[in-house]
Amino acid sequence: MKNVTYSLISLVYWPSAGGLELNTNILETNIINLSVVLGVLIYFGKGVLSNILDNRKDIILTTIRNSEELCESATNQLEQARARLREVEKRAGEIRINGYSQIKREKEDFINATSTNLEQLEDSKNETIRLEQQRVIEQVQQQVSRQAVQRALRTLNSRLNNELHLRTIDHHIGLLRAMKNIAGELI
Repeated sequence: MKNVTYSLISLVYWPSAGGLELNTNILETNIINLSVVLGVLIYFGKGVLSNILDNRKDIILTTIRNSEELCESATNQLEQARARLREVEKRAGEIRINGYSQIKREKEDFINATSTNLEQLEDSKNETIRLEQQRVIEQVQQQVSRQAVQRALRTLNSRLNNELHLRTIDHHIGLLRAMKNIAGELI
């Protein structure tokens, strides 16, 4: 094996040239030894190389199978996600329709409540106006009564003298006695 290694080194490296060169002298490169080494390498290396290639092939096939399984799993998950999306969209549509219906009902309820409140306010306003009118009428009646009494008192004071005063008192006393006698007879 030492010879083979030495031959390969001498093939690649030429010390007198100071670098890498190819030696074209057939006798110096030991072609026969090289052919034997290459033959042995090919014979024994063929099994190793085919094992490496088979292993690589198995790894590639396993990777492809795993990728196909992952792709199938991803496809299944995508279909499930699409089904969930359709369900969510359906539910969102129902919620939207229910929301619109609820908004419409609430709007109608609000309009009805506002209408009822307006009617109550109108009734309250009319009642307040009626009560205020009654109060004003009563005030006017009181003022008219007061003024009539004051005018009657002024008239009486201006026309009443002692003699008329005494006659009025006697007249009323007589009326009271007559009412007493009528009441006594009824009892």
